[in-house]
Amino acid sequence: MRREYYSDTIANFLKTTPNEILGELVKSNDFALEQTQRDAWLEEIYILKEALQPYKGSIYFEYSIPRMGKRIDVVVITGPIIFVLEFKVGENEFPSTAIDQVWDYALDLKNFHETSHEHFIAPILIATKAKSALTAISTTPHNDKILFPIKCNKELLGQVIVSALHFAEGNTIDPTQWETGRYQPTPTIIEAAMALYNGHSVSEISRSDASAINLSETSDAVSEIIRLSKEKSHKSICFVTGVPGAGKTLVGLNIATKHIDKDNDLYSVFLSGNGPLVAILREALARDKVRHEKERGNKIKKSEAMSDVKMFIQNVHNFRDECLIDLIKPPIEHVALFDEAQRAWDLQQTANFMLRKKNTPNFNQSEPEFLISCLDRHPDWAVVVCLVGGGQEINTGEAGISEWIESLNRSYPNWHIYISSRLTDSEYGAEKVIENIKAHSNVVNKDELHLSVSMRSFRAEHVSLLVKQLLDLKPDEARKTLASVKGKYPIVITRDLNKAKQWLKEQARGSERYGIVVSSQAERLKPHAIDVKSPVDPIHWFLDGKEDVRSSYYLEDVVTEFQVQGLELDWACVTWDADFRYTKNGWEHFSFVGSHWNHIRKQERQVYLKNAYRVLLTRARQGMVIVIPSGSLEDLTRKKEFYDPTFDYLQEIGFKTI
Repeated sequence: MRREYYSDTIANFLKTTPNEILGELVKSNDFALEQTQRDAWLEEIYILKEALQPYKGSIYFEYSIPRMGKRIDVVVITGPIIFVLEFKVGENEFPSTAIDQVWDYALDLKNFHETSHEHFIAPILIATKAKSALTAISTTPHNDKILFPIKCNKELLGQVIVSALHFAEGNTIDPTQWETGRYQPTPTIIEAAMALYNGHSVSEISRSDASAINLSETSDAVSEIIRLSKEKSHKSICFVTGVPGAGKTLVGLNIATKHIDKDNDLYSVFLSGNGPLVAILREALARDKVRHEKERGNKIKKSEAMSDVKMFIQNVHNFRDECLIDLIKPPIEHVALFDEAQRAWDLQQTANFMLRKKNTPNFNQSEPEFLISCLDRHPDWAVVVCLVGGGQEINTGEAGISEWIESLNRSYPNWHIYISSRLTDSEYGAEKVIENIKAHSNVVNKDELHLSVSMRSFRAEHVSLLVKQLLDLKPDEARKTLASVKGKYPIVITRDLNKAKQWLKEQARGSERYGIVVSSQAERLKPHAIDVKSPVDPIHWFLDGKEDVRSSYYLEDVVTEFQVQGLELDWACVTWDADFRYTKNGWEHFSFVGSHWNHIRKQERQVYLKNAYRVLLTRARQGMVIVIPSGSLEDLTRKKEFYDPTFDYLQEIGFKTI
């Protein structure tokens, strides 16, 4: 499938009339075209015909970037450089958002397009009516052959190309070979949700290399279970496992968007108990839908867009409450996908909530058992998909995956059960009860239901392993893993929060998102202007731009493990407090009460705190800085001995100090 609206050799482009080229662009475009777009394309064609006269190579108009849901205005390949051109026709200024935009395009090709990895990439922003502007040509400190964005007007474009070609070294790129390169993006969950909602397939927006079980393979396996269940009138449940960041949520969103056919009464719903994740995904999809409709010339209110989004992404507790209104009628959805299913509530937590909030005494079902019962009401077929993570339980009353298994054993002997072959691994907490399920007549183990490689960090797949070794107090193993990670995924440590903030800003390019994450128990970071009790709106923090003081970019508001779980940043600053301390006896766990630290004695709460740091340390896709404050000689709640051993432990593992 062609990714561009028009492409040809530069030689043929120069010989073809502007109207013929415009005709190709118009023919390839799916949306109603306004005259302003036609005029802009013609202007770009005339400018490029003049600027490219001396060159050989190829040119591509409207080159698709599915991960971002956008198109690059023009890609030109000549000599050893891939030129990424963003035109602002009629503009006389270079807004920072436009500079970030062209930088993002260049980064996307560099990171995710196979045959762009090793070449120079020159992002150029052309404000056609700007006064003479020419940015000095140089590479970024990352040494990955991406040039700093170059600003110029239409008269200077030819000169910019000459200067860039003089600057760059290397062999001439073969455009034919470049075109064959696979596009293997690793989108954030927000980007993925938007792309899937707009009709892209999971294969277009995910890696497909041999080192990872393909997300498409897992999605296809679940789709086949749904097909068989519908065809044979079965009630089925399947358990999809995966390491942190492996793409379980992406699989769930993919299934939810694929299995909606209102004409044939087929509805699917993606359910999560993670309130911030649900709110952020809904807001992102609604904003994106409004933007897309505006580009098509249609006006739509955000409330209308939000109404559609709410149909297939819901908070699991709202879904449960709807099912409580009528205990006999089945929900409209035949397919329900539960994200982080291990975090569903146990019997006691559910009963307490029902009594306290719903005035329903003597409620005698755990959340997993009740949720299965809701789908069991269908007279024909239903499918429940449990997306299962490991080692990320951070809340009181989370039942773990064993409660789903026990519910099936107790109450649903006729359901068909499809189990990931890795569900017995210790981190999923089901090994003690999984044997009991063998009494069922319809149990199938499927390798395809496990996602084994983290997709969150496209730079290093072993970050989650490194974090596990660090938290499990295995410094020798962590040291070896760090050696394999740090070449592509920088991790540094510091005692100075200001240095950490500066490091983040220096690392991030374009609109790469960065921010500060902390433990919800980190109550003695106030002297560093970090107050975990200060309310923060995760929608603004995760979705708004650099101009908004509420966004993560301002490095003022921070989020905790509760707001960041299931989401990711490009670059993260993890600020470590004295709640979780390294000592000669291992990790010690504390909560701050009144004016002093109290030891956490309950093993369950100790696990939650350890998992909180696991969540924080696995949020960054490209790299992170860890801040361990220096402590204070005057403040008894921030003694140096609360912090120094943790810093020394990380130094011993080999993290670079800044």
